[in-house]
Amino acid sequence: MLSNFDMIHNHQEEGVKREILDTCGRHPRLAAEPELLADVACVALNALPARYIRHAIDLSFYQTEQERAKSEVAVRQAVEKAFLFVESRLDARKHA
Repeated sequence: MLSNFDMIHNHQEEGVKREILDTCGRHPRLAAEPELLADVACVALNALPARYIRHAIDLSFYQTEQERAKSEVAVRQAVEKAFLFVESRLDARKHA
């Protein structure tokens, strides 16, 4: 019997999306182009360890408060670095 693989997702995705939406106001050039925000999400997610789960409760049940706080900091840092990376690539294209 096959499992329902559609239920599996990377737990980091929601945190990255939330952080991008919360901070995109500080990056108006990128906020104006949804495709660039998707690039920011990809860069940030690639910088974070994947945490695959079936249900959000799966991870929160096994994660301590300290681990959760550490993960939130890592997401914030990865998203900020991703914004800077994508912006730098835009600048490089402009000057090329």
